[in-house]
Amino acid sequence: MSERGRMELVCPAGTPATLRAAVQAGADSVYCGFRDETNARNFPGLNFSAQEMADGIRFAHDHGSKVLVAINTFARAENTEPWRKAADTAVASGADAVIAADIAVLDHMSTNHPDTRLHLSVQAAAATPEAIGFYADAFGVRRVVLPRVLSVQEIAALNRAIAVETEAFVFGGLCVMVEGRCHLSSYATGKSPNLNGVCSPPEAVHYVEDANGTTAQLSGFTIDRYEAGQPTGYPTLCKGRFKASGKTGHLFEDPVSLNAGSMIVAFREAGVKALKIEGRQRGKGYVSEVVRAFRRAVDAVEQGGTPTEIDSILASMSEGGRQTTGAYRKTWR
Repeated sequence: MSERGRMELVCPAGTPATLRAAVQAGADSVYCGFRDETNARNFPGLNFSAQEMADGIRFAHDHGSKVLVAINTFARAENTEPWRKAADTAVASGADAVIAADIAVLDHMSTNHPDTRLHLSVQAAAATPEAIGFYADAFGVRRVVLPRVLSVQEIAALNRAIAVETEAFVFGGLCVMVEGRCHLSSYATGKSPNLNGVCSPPEAVHYVEDANGTTAQLSGFTIDRYEAGQPTGYPTLCKGRFKASGKTGHLFEDPVSLNAGSMIVAFREAGVKALKIEGRQRGKGYVSEVVRAFRRAVDAVEQGGTPTEIDSILASMSEGGRQTTGAYRKTWR
């Protein structure tokens, strides 16, 4: 089992401005990616050039924070060069760790940059001692980002059986697929979250307005309909409303956000090393508010207290204004 120690707050940054905001709000570490298909948030207007990454890492280090570079999509069989280049650039820029899932990327890092920490991306969906042990033994992985399918009790049991650190998501979006392995988005748009780094890409989004309201479409597929004056959501396919068996509803997943802030004590007792906030596609105002709230909550726990108001504080930041602790609190089991 890895040493418990102080919990690390790992925060998202989709732009240089958001990186600075996260650092100034109290992030211990910031994770971000390059402006290409090597990271799983490859959206227009997001991410970093090589120079922006180097500048961002320098800023973070000057303020006592670390930067973890996500190279967490899967390399293409016919062209792995962009992934190798991203790994080399991250190391040259001074990254504190690289987050990866693809075995080719992990092998490249362990062979060519053995002194740089390797974190196993949630995209690898490693959730057993055997799987995590393989990555640790083969590539020297030091931390694994856990899939959002485990209860806290399962995480505690896992930590007792492994020798690497664990990182758990505590706030942000949820994915019903096996951590981004989404055939829904690929089928509808031709873009894969695991290969292209995009889910429901904006160029495939279209809104149609008529006298009855607004129809949200993704590559021509109707994802949801909204009455006139009703706020419209982004047409993520898995969170759309569909008709089946004579009923209309959210067949795959309700529009709801993860908020496990009330379980920080439980995570600490389960041996979790780092708490991760999802949201690299979010703006700096959102990131600042969420990071500040979790900074206060984590500090309170480290001082022996209990975070009591984080659910209400962040309710307005949650998708659809609804929150869940997800699989972490599986009372039905």
